Amino acid sequence: MSRTIRVSQVPKETGPAAWNEILDDSHSFPQASGNIETDWLVIGGGFAGIAAARRLSQLTGDDIVLLEACKMAEGPAGRNSGFMIDLPHDLNSETYAGGKEADLKQIMLNRAGIEFAADMAREFGMPAQVFDPCGRVTGAASERGIAHIDSYVRHLDGLGEAYKLLSASDMQARTGISYYQKGLYTPGAVMIQPAAYIRQAARGLSEKVRIFEQSPVVEMSPGTPHRLRTPKARIRAKKVILAVNGHVQSFGYYPRQLLHVFTYASMTRALSGDELQRLGGDADWGVLPADPMGTTVRKTSDYLGSGDRLTVRNRFTLNQSMEISQKDIDSIVKVHDKAFISRFPMLADVPLEHRWGGRLCLSWNSVPAFGELEPGIWSAACQNGLGTVKGTLSGMLAAEQAVLGDTELVREFSNYAEPKRLPVEPFLSVGANVNLRWKEWLAGKEL
Repeated sequence: MSRTIRVSQVPKETGPAAWNEILDDSHSFPQASGNIETDWLVIGGGFAGIAAARRLSQLTGDDIVLLEACKMAEGPAGRNSGFMIDLPHDLNSETYAGGKEADLKQIMLNRAGIEFAADMAREFGMPAQVFDPCGRVTGAASERGIAHIDSYVRHLDGLGEAYKLLSASDMQARTGISYYQKGLYTPGAVMIQPAAYIRQAARGLSEKVRIFEQSPVVEMSPGTPHRLRTPKARIRAKKVILAVNGHVQSFGYYPRQLLHVFTYASMTRALSGDELQRLGGDADWGVLPADPMGTTVRKTSDYLGSGDRLTVRNRFTLNQSMEISQKDIDSIVKVHDKAFISRFPMLADVPLEHRWGGRLCLSWNSVPAFGELEPGIWSAACQNGLGTVKGTLSGMLAAEQAVLGDTELVREFSNYAEPKRLPVEPFLSVGANVNLRWKEWLAGKEL
């Protein structure tokens, strides 16, 4: 007799996703209702779910259903900073012995995910404002940041990766501001408008995939077939892919093995012509911080009526509840205002109109929660803070593993240890948040 999993928690987002809010596009998908039968059920409409559905549509002629708990692009996929990065985030360890092989593997996998996303962007006609393979710029505002860049460059040399160092004047020409003392350009990354990317991909996929939004799964009974329930639908599916990142725990999998971290961002109102002239620089650009705890900054040009806007992102908190409150968002106002005004003093009178938080999922040992969990149910979860790339990759490869079995990329992506067990509470949350604030203080001007 099959067991019934009562999903302990459905995704809950606090406040609107600004990237989605600014789009002038009212396209929506229906809510799942009635009795639904399908060959494949993909749960989750973010980067992993979209990639899984697309790969299934390429590999099979089967019926595919995708469920999104919120509205498309209102969840974490529409709340990130919009960088698809090919290189490892941190190559700054002083002792790098044994790390080169792991980094080369990670780069290869990341680029496979980016290429899959690029193919989708081409197929669905996404413009440069949505998917721009412009490379990555890292900026340093202090001696500490410069030391990070110099260390990173040494390891890039060891990996044989291309890069270009940018002077303070190069950085000012790009951004219009004099805040950065040094920069580093690497060519393999992509900047995206994350909400527009998700929505346009979903619309393109809807010719082959039945998509339902505002349809969280509240119950699942594994079996032949698997039986699932949403608030208004009963679903029978032969195979299931859980593309729900940290919420894979809500289905009872990976208990006490995943970290749930929120990061926070603020976005200006649309800039006026006079304000754009005061700022100068390029129409679209992004700068990632040299210090991992620093501030990410983006400028985006008008798209679908969204206006020209600036975004700052910093501050991380561990919230094992997988939820934040409006109070949590309000707590970052002063930090974001300071980061914005210090970089854009010529725009000190421009208000930050949208403020939001977005959920990440990490493991203690930085490995994915990936693979077949039980017969006919696969996990494409735990993106370790790189949801755009790792989400795309895990969704794509979960579909490949489910249809094709063992492929070269599946072997590489599966060849990790299990996510490690976490320390007990309250020591985990107290210790992690104290450590995050300490690292934030050390970041200094990079914040």
